[in-house]
Amino acid sequence: MTGELEDSGIAPGSPGGRKRRRRKGRRAEESGDRGILSPSDLRRPGIKWGTRVVHVVLLVSLIVVGLGPLLWLAKSAITPTQDTLRTPMALFPNGVDWANLSTAWSTVHIDVQFMNTIWVALGSWVMQILVATTAGYALSVLRPKYGKVIYGLVLGTLFVPSVVLLVPLYLTILNPPLLGQSLINTFWAVWLPAGASAFNVVLIKRFFDNLPREIFEAARTDGAGPFRLFWSIVLPMSKPILGVVSVFAIIAAWKDYLWPLLVLRDPAIQPLSVRLPTLQQAIQLDVYLAALAISTLIPIVLFLVFQGLFLRSAGLGGAVKG
Repeated sequence: MTGELEDSGIAPGSPGGRKRRRRKGRRAEESGDRGILSPSDLRRPGIKWGTRVVHVVLLVSLIVVGLGPLLWLAKSAITPTQDTLRTPMALFPNGVDWANLSTAWSTVHIDVQFMNTIWVALGSWVMQILVATTAGYALSVLRPKYGKVIYGLVLGTLFVPSVVLLVPLYLTILNPPLLGQSLINTFWAVWLPAGASAFNVVLIKRFFDNLPREIFEAARTDGAGPFRLFWSIVLPMSKPILGVVSVFAIIAAWKDYLWPLLVLRDPAIQPLSVRLPTLQQAIQLDVYLAALAISTLIPIVLFLVFQGLFLRSAGLGGAVKG
């Protein structure tokens, strides 16, 4: 730019040179990526403050739409039934009734179903992580001779509606091969089918495909076997996708209703998703809303714990040196 100014007869430090540099900077800025409003438009006071107001309104609207139902449920869980029916949007018109939570937890025995739900979700998560990581590792890293055929069969199962599989899966759980004993009314009836998730296998396999192969070759050169490569190299590099699959697995098990209803007939081992609709007609509204609020604790905590894995990249750019 200094050479251009000198060729045009304008000194670099002169007022004309500074103005010309500013004009060139604005043209370069506007020639880049731009949206509906250009950078020069955003510098105007009216447009600048107008866009800020629009951003604030949109942000508040998203917060109300996203958090509104959860906040109303939390408020209704500690509100008497009459207040909820008469003024559902009022903020504690006749005080707070904390006894709803203790009644739902102990008297209605939501604590039993809560622990059952934790066991169902935890076992389903373990089975899904175990099957998805090992299958994805075999198809992506080990690459057996017939790996493409197996991967095609796995993809084919994604096109089969889950409702179609209910009857054969139920018959398999009712009389499992080689065991000779029914799995009905056991947590294994939920855990084992949960592991057969083709979506998780495809998701983790695609993530493993993007891992740097130079690291695998270096580990094999150093004498690492398949198990050591999987446990010490692949899994530590796959924390983002493992967090995503974990959230999907636990939330899916937490809200699943139809399959646990079919295989867990004993009320003593039923999760919240099955037991709460049954209790709706037998308990008061405020206690029922308190039970619903308790049932949302784990998904909310799970999101707060794993939200960074959705927003943070894997950070593998500097894994390979040289």
